[in-house]
Amino acid sequence: MKKTKLIYRIVTVLFSLMVAMAVVMYFAKYDMVVETLTSLGYPVYLIYPLAAVKTLGLVAIWSDKSAILKEWAYAGFTFVLLLATSAHYNVGDGQFGAPLFELVLLYLSYFFYKKLEKEA
Repeated sequence: MKKTKLIYRIVTVLFSLMVAMAVVMYFAKYDMVVETLTSLGYPVYLIYPLAAVKTLGLVAIWSDKSAILKEWAYAGFTFVLLLATSAHYNVGDGQFGAPLFELVLLYLSYFFYKKLEKEA
């Protein structure tokens, strides 16, 4: 169980850092984010709601208050990252690697979270 918990925490920290960096970039490099979203065909008004939802999603994943909320956070991140990967791939800008890597980290985090639940 210790090994599973350690792997879960490492993978979840890596995932959380990537998401947190994206949220910070939404505010620190707003013009660049506007340009990227526009090139992907998404409306600019999504920037602040995405930042808020991603922040709340991280809070839900790290807190043990509600298992259902944690499940929904994992699901929400899955949808966002699938759409981001697909959008970057379809536009052909070559930047689909980061969201795809985040998706892999998210999957591993969820896998080890479920494994920890079974072991407990």
